[in-house]
Amino acid sequence: MKFIVSSTGLLSHLQSVSRVINSKNTLAILDNFLFDIDGNKLTITASDIETTLITSLDIENEGGNGNVAIASKLLLDSLSGFSAEQPLTFDINDDTLTVKVTSTFGEYNFVGVSGDEYPQLPEAAADAQSLTVPVSTLLNGVNRTLFATANDELRPVMNGILFDFKTDGLTFVASDAHKLVRYKIADIKAETDSSFILAKKPANALKTILPKEAGDVSIQFDTKNAVFTLSNYKMVCRQVEGRFPNYNAVIPQNNPHKAIVDRVLLISSLKRVANFANQASNLIKLQIKNNAIVISAQDIDFSISAEERVTCQYDSEPINIGFKSTFLIDILANIDSPEVIVELADATRAGLFLPFENEENEDLLMLLMPIMLND
Repeated sequence: MKFIVSSTGLLSHLQSVSRVINSKNTLAILDNFLFDIDGNKLTITASDIETTLITSLDIENEGGNGNVAIASKLLLDSLSGFSAEQPLTFDINDDTLTVKVTSTFGEYNFVGVSGDEYPQLPEAAADAQSLTVPVSTLLNGVNRTLFATANDELRPVMNGILFDFKTDGLTFVASDAHKLVRYKIADIKAETDSSFILAKKPANALKTILPKEAGDVSIQFDTKNAVFTLSNYKMVCRQVEGRFPNYNAVIPQNNPHKAIVDRVLLISSLKRVANFANQASNLIKLQIKNNAIVISAQDIDFSISAEERVTCQYDSEPINIGFKSTFLIDILANIDSPEVIVELADATRAGLFLPFENEENEDLLMLLMPIMLND
């Protein structure tokens, strides 16, 4: 087998799919990229068994089709060393699997592994469900929710993003039991109600490759696996097993205290005041009254404190509530609207954070559990 490929093009595709490769694999073959040459197309596969990423790019085939597995770290490190775009010639001996790569700078030799040893991809079940989603919609869904996923060994269902398909729309949900994000898309409708949980690792892989794509994504899923097919990439991943909690049940419905505030001003103030919070609790106190939010924090151990005032629209009774500052800043940073609506019931119930204006066919809700105040 012999082919010529662009150095920058190859490196870009390898970097995208390499994110699923573990630093320590149970199967040695998974330390490699699988190269499959078919005519003028090179297909590259990377996998950790649970998640497999496949991409393809055009090459100039100078002789032979077939496959070979090539050490991922060696190849990535070598390609990263090129400072400029140039053609690379891969010459692979079909019998010995020795690989010779030639560039304008010189020649590099290593030995590959038989591609036949690479694990086979799982096939979707005959009754697998499928639907098509715009790339932008899927990217928004992942970006809005990924930060709220948990790292909980006892409750693995919390360690991913719920894709909840309904006949009236698609909902992305993530929660770590402290914060929750629900992002509804009304114009993506399924024929029947169904759902699956996408693990954090493949979700991060999608977050990386989706900005490079355009058009639509085909999503196909059965009871075990989900398949995402894009124009230049394909991802096959095992779903998180288990049932996601009833997320609608934890969202408070009657919230008489509502404030409208400039999101950027609120984030800036929170970041400044949070420097004075107790490092263990990160507790920040919000006192909302008279069209203002008074933000305060203190650390008694170090005799430090801070207080700032941010104007808002608020005409209800005064309310005091405490939140973990890092969580609150994360939530506000993942809302795009210039202004946010803060809905509260009392100091012991979750607070809701909503964009003042949603995009068409979108409904974004973020929830944060409070920290009890001593006063």
